[in-house]
Amino acid sequence: MHSEHPKVLQLLAGRPLLSHVLQAARGIKPAQIICVVGEGQDAVKHALAPADCIWVEQKEAKGTAHAVSQALPHIKTDRVLVLLGDGPLITSKTLQQFTQEVTTDALGLVSYNAKNPHGLGRVSRNEHNLIAGVIEEKDASDKERLITEVASGIYLARRTDLAAWLPQIKNNNASGEYYLPDIVPIAAKQSAVIGMMLNNSDEALGVNDKAQLAHAERTLQQRYAQQLLQQGVTILDPSRLDIRGEVTIGRDVTLDVNVILEGKVNIADNCSIGANSILKNVELGPGCEIKANTMIEDATIAANVSIGPFARIRPGTQLAEGVRIGNFVELKKATLGKNSKANHLSYIGDATIGCNVNIGAGTITCNYDGVNKHQTIIEDRASIGANSSLVAPVTVGINATLGAGTVLTKDAPKDKLTITRAKQASVPGWERPDEKEA
Repeated sequence: MHSEHPKVLQLLAGRPLLSHVLQAARGIKPAQIICVVGEGQDAVKHALAPADCIWVEQKEAKGTAHAVSQALPHIKTDRVLVLLGDGPLITSKTLQQFTQEVTTDALGLVSYNAKNPHGLGRVSRNEHNLIAGVIEEKDASDKERLITEVASGIYLARRTDLAAWLPQIKNNNASGEYYLPDIVPIAAKQSAVIGMMLNNSDEALGVNDKAQLAHAERTLQQRYAQQLLQQGVTILDPSRLDIRGEVTIGRDVTLDVNVILEGKVNIADNCSIGANSILKNVELGPGCEIKANTMIEDATIAANVSIGPFARIRPGTQLAEGVRIGNFVELKKATLGKNSKANHLSYIGDATIGCNVNIGAGTITCNYDGVNKHQTIIEDRASIGANSSLVAPVTVGINATLGAGTVLTKDAPKDKLTITRAKQASVPGWERPDEKEA
């Protein structure tokens, strides 16, 4: 992977590969989940914590069969489902079907037909078309490499059978490793081997390099997009949508191109999200319009709010119903009451703003004194003139007005016009300088 991070921690849709596998496993409600980890195990455990699994160390990388053998002493159940940590696209629905189709006295494996089987283990069948074994690419003959049915690496067996079969596996192969697929010919001689062919081969996609990771990303994003389309969400271009978390979307919602939804995002009915917008951990009320190139993070937005274009809503912001936030406005840890608006070129940080307040263009709450942050309070129906600076801590009273260009360092009383700019004057005898020659 050309990375300092373990492969199973490479991010897919914003989450580690292994977390996707764990999610699929949890979906079939297993009695226990065991994760076999090797190099980089501390980072894996930390990234997945708290994980509802038993961690088992594989001290030496001796292959997949050796990994399963390390888990055996910890297994309490009769049947064992083996999954791959770098196979993130398998679904709970498929795993449920697999566990139901395979009888308790058989070895089950999941296979699929690959358009390009290069590098994958081929499923060999006997003259009766029964599964006889799995042949790794490195050990396959030219004829065997023409086989397109390949093993996914997902197996189901009884614990007692695994305990009997695993010690019989030899490592006389090109890698000198103990391959789990080598239990297939052993099982075929003793009991039935049942294969389940995947209808969608994408579920078996493994990730071994960044190219495969990128392919898995787009495959998963297409899956997410199709799910949303089936729920009635309008997506202007499903190939240009990224879901990186838990997303809930209501009816009559439109997502424009290049929208990114991260973390936990709830979008209520009748909302529209403009092109190139990013929403991370956002609660969005009904009827909201998020215009193009807007970023919103860790914020709660009530109904019928308009934001953007080119706005940034930072963590801790709460916007009440009917708020209007315009272009190049940045909010941080700010609360705005009903129908308040800041339409142009403003920074509002660490502020509590009442209802029906108008923030003029170029307004800044000067919330940082170089050491500490301070609060600005603007009460109901106040009007803040353009290019004003409010030096916190400061309060603007109910129905107060600040003249344009005000630098407010003291509280502004309610119902009054407050102006702090100097008297206008023109300088006599002043001449504009001439342009100097180069």
